[in-house]
Amino acid sequence: MKNLNDKIKIKNINDKLMLSKQKLTEIPFRKIAPNMVTMMALCSGVTSIRYSIAENWTKAVLCIFLAALFDGLDGRVARFLKASSKFGAELDSLSDFVSFGVAPAILIYQWSLFDLPKFGWLFCLIFAMGMAMRLARFNTMLDAANAPEYWSHYFVGVPAPAAAALGIMPVLISFDFPEVEFILRSNAFCAVMMILVAFLMVSRIPTISLKKTKVHQSMFMPLMLVVVLFINFMLIQPWLTLGVMTLLYLLSIPLVALRFARDKKAFENKKKAV
Repeated sequence: MKNLNDKIKIKNINDKLMLSKQKLTEIPFRKIAPNMVTMMALCSGVTSIRYSIAENWTKAVLCIFLAALFDGLDGRVARFLKASSKFGAELDSLSDFVSFGVAPAILIYQWSLFDLPKFGWLFCLIFAMGMAMRLARFNTMLDAANAPEYWSHYFVGVPAPAAAALGIMPVLISFDFPEVEFILRSNAFCAVMMILVAFLMVSRIPTISLKKTKVHQSMFMPLMLVVVLFINFMLIQPWLTLGVMTLLYLLSIPLVALRFARDKKAFENKKKAV
């Protein structure tokens, strides 16, 4: 009887070892798919650095926006396939730092700040460090306690893709307005932009988040019309459209901050009433 029990135990151990080995050697494709999209974003960011060094500004900017597109897709793919993982989250942060922290900094340095003696690279480092701190704070906030409901419509500070777009906004605008390039490409203007965007990233200024925004049924058709117009402008004037969208986002920050203050006050009043 004892030998029989020993054989059963040994068989169970072997079955567990085989199952563990199978888990290590066989990974479902749905688990890999989000990481593949993240790697596409990372490749786009690294390729942007290559084009910046080659002074191919159009392709360098395009690669950063491609990285932003892939960055927006990987999380949605992970949630759709129910394949979210800690590994994927860490990989996404590393990809964001390269694509939205390092690539825009090198682009602006090569485009403008390279001829600013001693200090040109410093402003790019400040931008990259701001991105690193912003991503680190975002990762720590994921494990924090649940925030109040009104926070679901806001980010803390400017998110990584938007910060990258703000950082390279002078390059975007210069594509369609070469007559003002001497201003946009000036050391002073680009240095101020780098400092400003770095501050917005690490600040606690609330910025708009559309992840949980709901659209009323009556607004569906007008929204579709806006989407069609946006696609049309993107096909006709892509750089001007992206530049204007980035500028509007920058101008929206103080308005969003005022709306946040109103929502916070309403939440606190409601909490006191209860």
